[in-house]
Amino acid sequence: MRFSTSPRKLIVYLFSWLLTFSLLIACAPAEYDDEQPGDTGLTEAPAAAPEDMETAAGDKWFLWTNGTQLRGANTWQRIVVPELDGPEFLGDGYIGPSYTQADVDALAALGANYVNLSHPGLFTERAPYVLDEQVQANLDAMIEMATEADLFVVITFRTGPGRSDFTFYRDGAGDWFNPQLLIENVWTEEEAQDAWVEMWRYTAERYRDNPAVVGYDLMCEPNSNDVALGTYEPEEFYPQYTGSVYDWNQFYPRIVAGIREVDRETPILVNAMSWGGVRWLPYLKTVDDPRIVYTAHQYEPQSQYTHQETPAMNTYPGEFDLNWDGEPDSFDRAWLEDFLSIIADFQQEHEVPVAVNEFGVSRWVPNAGDFMRDEMEIFEEIGINHALWVWDPDWAPWTENVNGMNFRYGPDPENTEPVENDLQAAILESWARNTLRPSNFNAVP
Repeated sequence: MRFSTSPRKLIVYLFSWLLTFSLLIACAPAEYDDEQPGDTGLTEAPAAAPEDMETAAGDKWFLWTNGTQLRGANTWQRIVVPELDGPEFLGDGYIGPSYTQADVDALAALGANYVNLSHPGLFTERAPYVLDEQVQANLDAMIEMATEADLFVVITFRTGPGRSDFTFYRDGAGDWFNPQLLIENVWTEEEAQDAWVEMWRYTAERYRDNPAVVGYDLMCEPNSNDVALGTYEPEEFYPQYTGSVYDWNQFYPRIVAGIREVDRETPILVNAMSWGGVRWLPYLKTVDDPRIVYTAHQYEPQSQYTHQETPAMNTYPGEFDLNWDGEPDSFDRAWLEDFLSIIADFQQEHEVPVAVNEFGVSRWVPNAGDFMRDEMEIFEEIGINHALWVWDPDWAPWTENVNGMNFRYGPDPENTEPVENDLQAAILESWARNTLRPSNFNAVP
């Protein structure tokens, strides 16, 4: 896709729509199995009993294994590129957009108890892969603000050795941004992958004792199949590339092993391949580590519904072509339950916790509130934690332009001020179920 508008507007457009020795043996991936998810239905997950809290106090694993306990949102930040972003768009800091304590407090005030910090990695993207102290300072500040707001935190690294944030907008390379900004050699060079292991070992040693940090999400949306190979179906990818440098199933267990050298307790979140797609979750190989949460990102059906441009025509529930065969299909709660049964089946088959730490819908699509309400209710039935996309800061140069998933602004695409709306109501209904926060969870019984 090519555009003729300004670079700033192009960033706006694209981001709007792209919108967690014995160890080495233990972390070896299981044998590949090409079986597809079964047809079992959703199973109601047991809610955590209040009396469990005395024995669970402070045990971060409890938060991921006793039904839905964490409900919240993602923040997004990247390193500012002054010649591309200008002096205001993402702010004048090293990382933008910048968040204030008031921004994070506002998220907690609406009922969220969990923030997924979708953040640059602590090591540089280019060799030599070394600590970026300015990135570290920003992450420290974000965690401190979340702690002050009484929010649980998951650290998610979007970037790191051999990977820049521009991988998420890669189609614009040479069009609206300099191709040199696109760094993706993490999928072709073992040196970069080894440095990614070192980055996470360093990160875990730094934050392992922070009671608010309840998870490490190793990489936001692993995407080698797309960016390095142009392969979009798991049935095509795995028979040919299993065990290769492109295979996340051989890469991520090494990161897990690195973390466990310094931190045996903090839960580790592992995203599925192909941008975290739900359809790729069954191909994510589990490892023999007792504290792994497997995750997916859920935006389907993306082009047909959740990311429709304005004026959006397809509604929920409704009928339109969902499988590209030219014939209309029913799009309703039954469709959602069937699609999300992939998650339930994976959870039941492997007896592991699963989370959806990115999901969302553009605020202007018809009946977005009904769609979000049904989807979050299904998450609750499966018993998984979830964080929606996205919680933006109160920074006008950003939010006046990038706001497609800012649920506070309502269904009018032209509105850029908070307004009561059904999408927000659906989200707050879910967040109202939160009872745990660091202040009561970590309290000594």
